[in-house]
Amino acid sequence: MRVMAAMAMVLNLDKCIGCSTCSVTCKQTWTNRDGTDYVWFNNVETKPGVGYPGGWEDQAQWRGGWELDGSGRLRLRSGNRLRRLVRIFANPEMPSIDDYYEPATYDYDALLSAPAGTQPVARPLSAHTGQPMEISGGPNWDDDLGGSQQYAAADPNFRELGSAVRLEFENTFMFHLPRLCEHCLNPACVAACPSGAMYKRESDGIVLVDENRCRGWRMCVSACPYKKVFLNRLSGKAEKCTFCFPRIEEGTPTVCSETCVGRIRYIGVMLYDLDAVEDAAKADRANLVEAQRAVFLDPFDPAVVAQAEADGVARDWIKSAQASPVWALAMKHKVALPLHPEFRTLPMVWYIPPLSPLLGATTAMGGNAEDPDDVFHTISSLRVPVDYLAQLFTAGDSAMVEQVLGKLAAIRTHMRAVTTGADEPSLPEGVSGSDLEELYQLLGVAKFSSRFVIPKGHREETAEVASWVSGCPLETPDGPLTRSERGRKLP
Repeated sequence: MRVMAAMAMVLNLDKCIGCSTCSVTCKQTWTNRDGTDYVWFNNVETKPGVGYPGGWEDQAQWRGGWELDGSGRLRLRSGNRLRRLVRIFANPEMPSIDDYYEPATYDYDALLSAPAGTQPVARPLSAHTGQPMEISGGPNWDDDLGGSQQYAAADPNFRELGSAVRLEFENTFMFHLPRLCEHCLNPACVAACPSGAMYKRESDGIVLVDENRCRGWRMCVSACPYKKVFLNRLSGKAEKCTFCFPRIEEGTPTVCSETCVGRIRYIGVMLYDLDAVEDAAKADRANLVEAQRAVFLDPFDPAVVAQAEADGVARDWIKSAQASPVWALAMKHKVALPLHPEFRTLPMVWYIPPLSPLLGATTAMGGNAEDPDDVFHTISSLRVPVDYLAQLFTAGDSAMVEQVLGKLAAIRTHMRAVTTGADEPSLPEGVSGSDLEELYQLLGVAKFSSRFVIPKGHREETAEVASWVSGCPLETPDGPLTRSERGRKLP
């Protein structure tokens, strides 16, 4: 067992209102320069829908992430090195600008210089070519159109469901899905990069791009199943979400998290067993979620703490892992789930699935909204179909999603009983009242310090690395370094 520490995030979709404040603040902070006009490190999608870029979940088309070969070994869906090499200059499995959207500006001079007595019109112009264009897409073009035949029917998740989910008007449903880089434990983008520019930091697990080494091969774009690596069209370099690592190093949450209106985001440290990552990625489809949970280690286990210290994990990071809201939501209470675990990248951004309006649905079905048994029975028939949520978060395991929704529903019935003094309702098996009250504190009334438990980076370690890698080549015990040794990164 080799213990490592990584930053992780949980998003509570039950509280996301789709305001896109997280997208705007991220855009202003990280992607407001030339060449990134179409780039959104953080975007909010309406589900069901095609997403951004269009149809990013369809790995039959884009061939992102990992798959198992006939011998049960992991391999990139994009193929081996030779297959990727022959597609360097013509890669049909990489999204084009049309799959994102062509950014537009407007002819403002036509408004300012129009003669008196005329009705001026500002025509949209392509930000890339400067030519007139018709706007036909955007990062949230299908916002709030979930369930419509035009957009929802093209959602790749429906292919697995067949007729199980209907799109008639009376069955329309939608919810918001904020997306960012998953900073995976088994990142396909890192494995596919031929120049070694993509790397995962050992200190906190954040996946970054060394733009000095990036040669613009774009294989990382193709390999990422979440399509969260972008190409700066002017510099020719890959760019992606950095998990706001300068802020994380100072113990401050990411910009998207701190500015979130609905307070849906949680950030914390997770301890995991590096030696177990490969086996978890190879797990059977039905066991992928539990296999990833098995990679995470109990930060309260004395044996884990001792091994973590032996492997170089700082004591304050271990304490932060013990107080981590991500650990509580994903492991202790198991209400957070990974996005598309079948991609086998072991994502570190997890989601609490949305719970449809429950009491009204119970009454509409002829049940008693005051009877917990009737309420829990309604979960399988809610407006947001459990089968659809299972396609997103559990590789099709509807029972696991029902368990999560049952706990979320139990919070409401239990806290209602506590507040009104009513009789204690029956609870789901294995769930206690204290568990539900702890979840209520986290999901309902948690303070800033409870939602974001982020230890500061250790500058003394950073300084040591910097002096060794980029310092004077004569300062090493073994003599001068070669040019290649001076430029390389520490493992």
